[in-house]
Amino acid sequence: MKTIISSKGQIVVPAVFRNQDKIEPGQAFDIERVDKGEYRLVVTDPPKNQGLVDTLLACPVKGWFVPIESESTDTLEGPS
Repeated sequence: MKTIISSKGQIVVPAVFRNQDKIEPGQAFDIERVDKGEYRLVVTDPPKNQGLVDTLLACPVKGWFVPIESESTDTLEGPS
């Protein structure tokens, strides 16, 4: 897959790769020069809790953990 380096020296990682690897804005990478014209990007800080949901869903007790829709905490009331 091709990408183009910008005038600022930035390289865009194609969306298909970002989606597959759950790469988020601000995520850090190391870049290594392998050889002339060949480079390697390595994620240095994976997203927090990467793989946690997959681990919980793999629980041998079926139905013990089910994902829920995220809810806003704006409507929660504090202690009286």
